Amino acid sequence: MKKLLIAVLMMLGTSTVFAGDSEALKAILKAKTYDEAQSLVKSSVNSLANAAEKAKAYNYLVDLAMKKVNHEQEIIAANQLQQQLNTGKYEAYDTLGFYKALEQAFTNAMECDKWDNMPNEKGKIKPKFHQANQNKLVNMRTELINAGQLQPADNKKAAFDFFSLYVDSYSHPLFKEVDRTANPDKYLGEVARVAAVFAFQNKDMDNANKYVDIALNDTASYKEALNLKIYLSSQDLKTKEDSVKFANTLKTLNEKDPKNDMVFSQLAAVLQALGDKDGASKLIESRLALNPNDYSALALKAQNAMNAATQDPALYDVAIENFKKAIAIKPNDNALIYTYLAFSINAKAAACQNANEQKVLCQESVTYLEKARELDPNRERANWTYPLYQCYYTLYGADDARTKEIEALTK
Repeated sequence: MKKLLIAVLMMLGTSTVFAGDSEALKAILKAKTYDEAQSLVKSSVNSLANAAEKAKAYNYLVDLAMKKVNHEQEIIAANQLQQQLNTGKYEAYDTLGFYKALEQAFTNAMECDKWDNMPNEKGKIKPKFHQANQNKLVNMRTELINAGQLQPADNKKAAFDFFSLYVDSYSHPLFKEVDRTANPDKYLGEVARVAAVFAFQNKDMDNANKYVDIALNDTASYKEALNLKIYLSSQDLKTKEDSVKFANTLKTLNEKDPKNDMVFSQLAAVLQALGDKDGASKLIESRLALNPNDYSALALKAQNAMNAATQDPALYDVAIENFKKAIAIKPNDNALIYTYLAFSINAKAAACQNANEQKVLCQESVTYLEKARELDPNRERANWTYPLYQCYYTLYGADDARTKEIEALTK
């Protein structure tokens, strides 16, 4: 009896340890083509016995895809040899099929790796396919860039798929052993930015933001990625809540890069548009605390003071002071700053009761307006004509040739 029990237990143990593949997996492994096998995996993946079977099924898809990849690579290599030998004998190869199979290999290898690294029935992780798949694919990632670039202009979805797969594979656990310090990915940021562009063109804003955020982490692509991030965040601002969300995005960017002129200017403009004058003022002052000679912050502080001076004329002095500081930093940058400065001086002169003081202020204003005229003679950015006419009229009278010349330009 004891021997019989031992025999039964041994049989049970053997059947547990050496259980064969499920019928669903057997059917998958019998498939001869990738399409057939993929169809079976999709329809029966939930019928597979465990994570190990799922890993085996997806690895079989990798093998079938790589069979196509290797076949086309052999033709390409043979053609390169024939070219070197100048034989003129070339065999046509399936470029689109090659890249499609490569995409399939990466996609399924990454899915295989997920299941391959799950604990077995004993709670241990013993991947069977991880290293082999890594070795097969690690040096082929750049081919995904080539694939994206070769997609027809009207197939933006396919281009996005290849570029995004390149980016996603960089951080995927399948390639976790790759030494990124010794082998940095010099293409990652730019490819992520391009993926974001295609996602936006496909009206996929979630992925557009996902990949542009990755591009922002790469110094090589940062500048263009930042422009894109701001552009994406500014789309479809239909409600106040949308604008607040945009402002919050800009605040985050400003916190990460507090010296960036574009982010600062955009954020200040959005805060002002939202009526958050206090927020805009604090932003400007925080910027000036970092650098008291910050041109953009001085110009914005002056402009805000000029706008508010209609309610509090004393603020014209604040505007004049800060406009002067700004032009001292960049004397040949912007005709509009000179025009605003002169406008503020003219406003101060208009409120002055002393005729001689008015003329002194107007004379000072003229120097700035003539500089604006020099910088922008066609008035493309700044309309300096009317304030200059006011000054000439006050200083020289209506009949002076200088006054008449400018008067003609105001009409």
